[in-house]
Amino acid sequence: MLLEAVSFSSREKKAEILEKVIRAVLSTTRQTDLKGWYDKGQTLGVILTEVDRPAISPAISAVRGRVIAILLSQLSIRQVNDIHISFHIFPEDGDPRDDEPSANARLYPDLSANGTDRISRAFKRMMDIGGSLAALTILSPLFIIIALAVKLTSKGPILYRQTRVGQRGARFTFLKFRSMYQASEPQLHQEYVKKFIAGQTDGGEEAIFKLRDDPRVTLLGRLIRKSSLDELPQFLNVLKGEMSLVGPRPAIPYELETYDRWHRARLLEAKPGITGLWQVSGRSKTKFDDMVRLDLRYARDWSLWLDLKILMKTPGAVLSGEGAY
Repeated sequence: MLLEAVSFSSREKKAEILEKVIRAVLSTTRQTDLKGWYDKGQTLGVILTEVDRPAISPAISAVRGRVIAILLSQLSIRQVNDIHISFHIFPEDGDPRDDEPSANARLYPDLSANGTDRISRAFKRMMDIGGSLAALTILSPLFIIIALAVKLTSKGPILYRQTRVGQRGARFTFLKFRSMYQASEPQLHQEYVKKFIAGQTDGGEEAIFKLRDDPRVTLLGRLIRKSSLDELPQFLNVLKGEMSLVGPRPAIPYELETYDRWHRARLLEAKPGITGLWQVSGRSKTKFDDMVRLDLRYARDWSLWLDLKILMKTPGAVLSGEGAY
């Protein structure tokens, strides 16, 4: 819960009002709730601990009602209206398949970029634009050849479009060359992914993120998947700003239903990429928890030089074909 003093005539008046807000909060919350400044001298924060999800809505109504009742006994209605009360739920509420971004900026104020970081991110974006334009130009003959091959070898569209989850939960349309038969159902992969994330698949160290012998994949699809040529249209996602050349693998919405809480951190700090640390460290053969740890390490240690090193390692990983199916 955040209680923010929106507008008051003077600093002294604001301090007087906030003093009454603090007393109201202390008298209406539990000893186990954590209270302190979210924004010193401006916004008071309370972490309401151990509230079961079914009890969240009743708890919010009860706490809001008690706080407002005490404030009205000490302040005018106009003054109470100048105190903005908001509630923010962690982990974020809502269906993971919804199109709305899932990350609430109020819960992650540390993700706001500072001046130096903004400059570095601007250079990263320039590198993304330049790299994707160069790739689209140089590889355009290959695009035409693959597009014709896809069209001539199986019925259906040339491009496969799928909703993916990007940075901070933003949804976007992910592009690949179609490698599966038209109208293939996702249930087979969906069930496999849930088991893989939960660590319930057979195969030990050889467990992979993709199905080995997926019956939905065409003969051409197996070839372009093995060589990663099916991923070339993602340069269009990079050009549009939905992805980066380097970053975590973009998640499929139904994956989020199986994520542990700590897994969701991989969606927060970095824009998804065509390649990344996990792709050059075993690709699909990397266990899911290890993949998440690599994504978190990338976000923590990110630099332009790290991006360049990953980009230089990517051709070798692609040519080896290891872990690609």
